[in-house]
Amino acid sequence: MSENRQPARILVAEDEANLRLVLQKELQRMGHDVRVAPDGEAALKLLEESNVDVLLSDISMPNMDGMELLRRVHQRPNPPEVIMLTGHATVESAIEAMKLGAYDYLSKPYRIAELDVLVKQAAEKRRLRVDNARLRTLVERQTTTPEIVFVSDAMKEVLRLVERVAPSDASVLITGESGTGKELVANAIHRLSQRGEGSFIDLNCAAFQESLLESELFGYEAGAFSGAKGRKLGLWELADNGTIFLDEVTELPPPLQSKLLRAIETNSFFRVGAVRKVQVNVRIVAATNRDITEVTSDGRFRADLLYRINSFQINLPPLRERPEDIEPIARHLLARLAGQHAPELTPDVLAALKTYNWPGNVRQLRNTLERAVLLANDGRITTSELPPEIVSPALSFRSVVAPGGGVAPGGDTAQGAAAAAVPPPLREVERQQILAALEQTGWHRGKTAEILGISPSTLYRRLRDYNLTKRQ
Repeated sequence: MSENRQPARILVAEDEANLRLVLQKELQRMGHDVRVAPDGEAALKLLEESNVDVLLSDISMPNMDGMELLRRVHQRPNPPEVIMLTGHATVESAIEAMKLGAYDYLSKPYRIAELDVLVKQAAEKRRLRVDNARLRTLVERQTTTPEIVFVSDAMKEVLRLVERVAPSDASVLITGESGTGKELVANAIHRLSQRGEGSFIDLNCAAFQESLLESELFGYEAGAFSGAKGRKLGLWELADNGTIFLDEVTELPPPLQSKLLRAIETNSFFRVGAVRKVQVNVRIVAATNRDITEVTSDGRFRADLLYRINSFQINLPPLRERPEDIEPIARHLLARLAGQHAPELTPDVLAALKTYNWPGNVRQLRNTLERAVLLANDGRITTSELPPEIVSPALSFRSVVAPGGGVAPGGDTAQGAAAAAVPPPLREVERQQILAALEQTGWHRGKTAEILGISPSTLYRRLRDYNLTKRQ
């Protein structure tokens, strides 16, 4: 085993107390991280709580013998390598153990030095297996993850911050409007970190009902509730030694906020219906499109949780504040949507794209181009293939929301100047944008969500928040 490797994590299942203690002390002296169990059932419980590289198991034990333990271990995802130990070696038991997937087999008495070499080889084999799986996942993710395309100074600063924070284990909070690319930035932080070969798990905190969100995040045990027939690992556990991305984190319900805070502080959690903690090592990257000062001041989000997830903040500017990025992003999206035969963007189309306000940001731009590709003729996208609100300024959000964020009144220049001088709160700006989109679509919620570049479930919550459930 290479010298820069971490100590092997070993679990010893041995019913003889004196031998169990000797194995623990000697293997710890060799530099390994060792836990012990008096029988197979206790060993299985410990395997549920921690990640183990090598299991050393006696064959003859009460409650559950070594062969049954070996069978049960190999039913688990990503099992440890297993070395069987016995004082009654037979050819038949050795063959059976190897058929069941044991790494090797040692007969008592054995020398600790001999066992140490075998443990290191087994641990290296498991790490190579895990690394191979992670590399395959990494290659797949790199080939499917869109690039962050930009030329603006604002986005250069964002990427500079990403490169600075990525190598650390600091939790990161990404803020910005819907559709600005917060998940892409989170993925970049993970890929540039020391956890880059580990899992990147994303959870949209607004996409699940409150009753389902806890089991999705932390998993559950068999029988935890009606229909829970077996154990399910939660996303928090699957992100062990990797990164979890909590999108729309400010939408977490208050009871789950306290459980998340405890999980972050202790690096452990309980599956739903469980009585034993699970230990994990997870880096947190979170995102929100809300004003974090506002959501903490009105009590919707715990301030102490915010401090935990906001060790380092990155704010993504909206697309309207970096119009120089619109053309390269549009060309990149077209290449992804249509490949080598992507239609050409006419000068009128480029001008319209650059002057539009893009309330749904890059997500809305992608939806617009996807529609245009389907409608385009003769390999060209003209203004006829663009939605009317992009082509006609009178229908766009620019006529509803002033550049400073205020609502531009119909013709009262004095009021308009006052609004520009004192921008309204972010919630009012967002409310006016949603209201404008509703009016454009005749209050069709599905089309409104598409225009805004947000999911229908997010739109429904915003409508309730802003009392826009009925036509004004």
